[in-house]
Amino acid sequence: MDSNSTPSPSDGAPSPLPPASFPSRMALLWTDSLGRAAVRSIQVLAVGAVAWAAVAAATRVPLVTTPVLIALILASAMAPVVRWLAGHGWPRALAVLSSFLVILAVAAGVIGGIVTLVRQQSSALAVRAEAGIAELQKTITTGPLPFSRDQINAAQSEFQKFLSGGSLGADALTGLRTAGEIAAGTVLTAVILFFFLKDGERIRNFLIGFLPAARRGTAHLAAERSLLVLGGYVRGTLIIAAIDAVMVLAGLLILRVPLALPLAAVVFLGGFVPIIGATAAGSLAVLVALVENGPVPALLVLIILVVANQFEHHILQPFFMGRVLRIHGLVIILALAAGATLAGVIGALLAVPLTAVGWTIYRTLAGNRATGQEQD
Repeated sequence: MDSNSTPSPSDGAPSPLPPASFPSRMALLWTDSLGRAAVRSIQVLAVGAVAWAAVAAATRVPLVTTPVLIALILASAMAPVVRWLAGHGWPRALAVLSSFLVILAVAAGVIGGIVTLVRQQSSALAVRAEAGIAELQKTITTGPLPFSRDQINAAQSEFQKFLSGGSLGADALTGLRTAGEIAAGTVLTAVILFFFLKDGERIRNFLIGFLPAARRGTAHLAAERSLLVLGGYVRGTLIIAAIDAVMVLAGLLILRVPLALPLAAVVFLGGFVPIIGATAAGSLAVLVALVENGPVPALLVLIILVVANQFEHHILQPFFMGRVLRIHGLVIILALAAGATLAGVIGALLAVPLTAVGWTIYRTLAGNRATGQEQD
C-alpha cells in the first residue's frame, strides 16, 4: 500500500467526531463548577425575589399583617395554658374563653397602667429630658473633649430638622392621624387571637393540606417547633423585661432619682426590643438623673443600665430563652435594623421572633433532609 495514501475507516483508524451542536455546547457550560455556581446563584436570586415580594406585599397591608402576627405570637404563648386546662377536665370552649379573657385583662391592665403612669408624668419627663440634654451639652463643651458650642448647636439643629421634616416626623404625624386604624387593629387582633386559640390546629391542618403528602409530616414538625419558639420567646421576653425594670427601679430609688416609677415603666416597655431596647429606653433616666442629681448619679444610672444589659445578655437570656433563641446577637441586631426599616416600631418588635421562627423552620427542614426522613 502506498505510504502517502489516506487510511480509510476499514483500516482501523478512529473516525473524527462530528462537531457538537450549539445547544449541546451551551448545555456543557452549566456542568462545570462555574456553571453550577451560576445555577445556584440564580436559584438564590429567585428565592430572594419571592421573599422580597412577600415582605413588600405584607408591609402594604399592615392593618392585616400586624394583627395576624401579634395574634399568632400571643396564641403561641397561651396555647400551653389552653392545653393544660383542657387536660384537667375543662371543656375546650371554656378553656379557650377563659384564657382569652385572662390575656386580654392582663394585657389591658399592664399596658393601660403603664401608659397612664407615663402620661401623667409626661410633662415632667419632657422638661427634665430637655434640661438633661442642655446639661449634657454644657458638660461636653466644658469638658476635655474637643467639641465647640457651635459644633454642638449645629448637630442639634440638624437633629431637630430630621425630627421635624424627616421620615421620623412624618411617621409620627401619620401615627397621630391613624388612631382609628390602631383601634381597629386592636379589635382585629383580639378577634384573630380568639380564633387562633379556638381553631388553631384546624387552621394549621388546612394550610399544611396544600403541601404534597410526603412533606406534610415535616411541615407539622416545623409548625410545632415554631409554636414552641414563639411561646417561649414571649414568656421569656416578658420575664426579662420585668427583671430589667425592677433592677433599674431599685437603682433609681437608691440614688433618689425623681420619677423613678415611670422611668422604670419606660425601661419595661423598651425591654421588649432585645439587646438594645432597655438600655436605649433607660437613657431617659440618665438625663433625668443628670439634671436632678448631678453627673455622678447620672453616671451611676448609666452603669446600672450597662450592668442590667450584660446581666440580661449573659444570664437571663440563656436561662429563660436558651432553647428558644438560638441565634447570634449580631443576627438579632441586623434583624432589628431590617424590621425597623421596613415597619418601624412594630417591625423592630416582631423582627426577632420571626427570625427565630425562620431559623427553626430551616433547621427542621435541614435536619430531616440530612437524615433522609420524610414523615407522612
